[in-house]
Amino acid sequence: MAESPASPPLSRHSRTLLPWLYALSGVTSLAFEVLWARMLSLQFGVSIFGIVITVAAFMGGLGLGSLLGVRIQRRSPHPLRWFALLEVAIAAYALMLPWGFQGLDTLLAAVASGASLERWHLLQGLALMCFMLLPATAMGLGFPLVLRATGGGARALGRLYGLNAAGASLGALLPLYLLPAVGWSRAVQVVALLGLAVGLGALYLSRRLGPAAQSGPVEKGRMPGVSPGFLLAYGIVGAAAVALEIGWTRLFGMVLLRTEYVLAIILAVYLLGIGLGSLLARRLRQPLWLSLFPLVAAIAAVASLWGVPVLSRWAESASFASLASALTLQGLALAALTLPVTLILGAWLPLLSARLGGGHGALLYGVNSLGAALGGLLAGFVFIPWLGTTQTIILAALLLFAAGMAWAGRRLFWGAVILPIALAWPVRDFPPVSSLLPQAHGGSRDLSLYEDAMSITHVVERRDGQRVLLSDLQRMDAASDPTSVALQKNQARLALLLKPHATSILFLGLGTGISASGALPLPDLNIAAVELSQGSIRAAGRWFSALNGGVMTRMAVTRDDARRFLRTTTQNYDLIVGDVFHPDLVGRSALLSTQQFRRARARLTADGLFFQWLALNQFDREALETVLRSFYQVFPKAVLFMDGFRLALVGPRGELPSARHIVAAYESLPETTRAAISGGEGVWTWLGRYWGAPRPGPGPLQDEWRPHIEFSLPHARFRGEGQLKGLLAWLVERRPPLNEAARRLAVDGGHFADFERGFVATELAVRSWLARLDGRGDETYRLIRFAYEANPHDRWAGFALADAMMASLSQARRRGLDERQALNAVLKIRPDHVEALRRAWRLARRTGDEQAANAYFARLQALSPLDREVRAARQYKMRQGGE
Repeated sequence: MAESPASPPLSRHSRTLLPWLYALSGVTSLAFEVLWARMLSLQFGVSIFGIVITVAAFMGGLGLGSLLGVRIQRRSPHPLRWFALLEVAIAAYALMLPWGFQGLDTLLAAVASGASLERWHLLQGLALMCFMLLPATAMGLGFPLVLRATGGGARALGRLYGLNAAGASLGALLPLYLLPAVGWSRAVQVVALLGLAVGLGALYLSRRLGPAAQSGPVEKGRMPGVSPGFLLAYGIVGAAAVALEIGWTRLFGMVLLRTEYVLAIILAVYLLGIGLGSLLARRLRQPLWLSLFPLVAAIAAVASLWGVPVLSRWAESASFASLASALTLQGLALAALTLPVTLILGAWLPLLSARLGGGHGALLYGVNSLGAALGGLLAGFVFIPWLGTTQTIILAALLLFAAGMAWAGRRLFWGAVILPIALAWPVRDFPPVSSLLPQAHGGSRDLSLYEDAMSITHVVERRDGQRVLLSDLQRMDAASDPTSVALQKNQARLALLLKPHATSILFLGLGTGISASGALPLPDLNIAAVELSQGSIRAAGRWFSALNGGVMTRMAVTRDDARRFLRTTTQNYDLIVGDVFHPDLVGRSALLSTQQFRRARARLTADGLFFQWLALNQFDREALETVLRSFYQVFPKAVLFMDGFRLALVGPRGELPSARHIVAAYESLPETTRAAISGGEGVWTWLGRYWGAPRPGPGPLQDEWRPHIEFSLPHARFRGEGQLKGLLAWLVERRPPLNEAARRLAVDGGHFADFERGFVATELAVRSWLARLDGRGDETYRLIRFAYEANPHDRWAGFALADAMMASLSQARRRGLDERQALNAVLKIRPDHVEALRRAWRLARRTGDEQAANAYFARLQALSPLDREVRAARQYKMRQGGE
């Protein structure tokens, strides 16, 4: 390595300050990366695309910048001054980035309005990569400049690289505080100010030291001893390292809390390991450890897969006092699984630089970063869709072994590859859901697994034969049991009852297709759905067709992100129905933002209605108030309806139809159609679920660029049932009185009594839930009986009463009723009560009453065709008939 002439060393003060300044640069760099990934997840509608594109642009820019910096740094006697200018330029670019993204988004939307989802992702990904490549390249340029200023030796490289990575670990966590506190744009500005402080600090050191004092050794191109094979091997290490990062992010992000917090924790743990490994490298003997690294890294990477079921079962069953304790403990568990690999990844660079005589650090860093960019793209868009997440991690482990063998001492070490292969073979497939989540799905079996670059979709069959659709493992989209089926169909039923003569309906989210099947009773209705997950589309057509009435043959399904679809379609709809989802999971809360509500409103016909369904057990009062404020801002005349533990936010484009018009349109339909679209409950039961428009106090809105609920709701998970109780109490307090509700809905005097029965029954049912949450059992039963007596047609009041009677069958027998009489009493209240039908069917078979048994079985089969016992009996009957 050639030395610059007369290059006095840095002062002790400067040698101490500069690495820490570069660590702060790592904080700002990773904070920018996380914020960019957040922005891209909004653009793409799915977090994995945002992560992959951001990582590729970030690492590609670092690599290009570092290689370019190798040439620039030897020509400049002022490396720190150049570094300072670069940091200031990055900060200025970041400050302009929000406006740039907005303009680019508008341009791309206009250019690709008619493009397919794949073309849209490709076009947008390329454009945004180029947009972010410039600041990332400037970040990469800084590494060789700072390295030269510190002397450029292997020890200096290890310290700089280590502290920068450790700082990056903190930078990954910084947006967790900034995003909910100040929003995306302001968060970018805050990080830009930190970057500006780094630039000013470097400029201060530059001016104080002068040109001679800050000129360390200079790396000149590809110096003797650095073969193309050497560089290629380290580039492959970078590709394998980022493939591991993306695979781990998807895998561990599913089995842990699956929130914005967890993804940041995974990235922070990964970077912390790299930083520690680089700092520890100075204590390692180069030849020995370079020989051991390939095998140890490969075995440790594969071993992380063995730990996934253990980690998942522990996370599912562990009790955490708070979100902070959950994240801390889960972060430590992640570190235990990933630290052996990340320590090696961090130590490789300084050890390889030492092997080359203490030079070429920036060159190696640049090649490794370029490999990382390529590895990120391949992992996200090729390996994971083609091989799956677990096999992508195994492939990355074997690539680490193969590349690392370039520096091993003996060729005989190649034979050790059999060890990671043997270790990988039993865990090559994605673990079954029953082993990952034994409490929720123990004893189940996986019917289907579909994985692509967007999500992992499971169809799981429970012990009782019922099926569950899982997206990214922890998000249950829908289930096949009768209660879940009724809830899903009710999402369409309410819409059709409020506007029975609608000609078109759009479902934002397909799930199992059961929700959309609630619209099948109207044969002239045009049904459409938009769904991003190809796995869900396949599952609806194959695994849930027995429950969704073959709706896939009746409706048009578009594979797209709901937000992009609403922006690009030119069609308007009479009814738009937003599905229920988990709002605290990554990327989901944007569907409850003011921006999304405006998109939906723009796609309604003049008298159209938008329905956004919420599951109350997924909210606390603060989060619900935030969503309501956001909804009312877009739909000032919005109202609420309560259906079980679900809340429908109904936003009219113009005016909500009056009860008079709703009932007249409903009664003009054939009787069978009326029964189908009301679920047998009648129009007045549904109008009785009207909840007015409870107004929250002042507070934040849910904004895509200033998110709130995805950061507040994870905390609510650890506050217990009191959150739901407080939420229900708040809703009950703000429900309008009966007469006021009748006036707002324009209920005429002749139907006031019908409306009163439905209205009172709904409120009594909700108050019974409050009593149950309070542990007041006697009052719970009394209220639910009053609710049933007020309106026997109300499904939820009837089922609650029937469930209570089933729970007290032994007491009924003690009062002199035999089992048949007790079951008939339950079935008189709810003829569709599955458990009562099952027990009545068994009793009839046991007593030899074949006629009654066949009648009960026919009803059971219609209500619950996937029930394991029902299917077994049906197959037995078919075999008997065949014989």
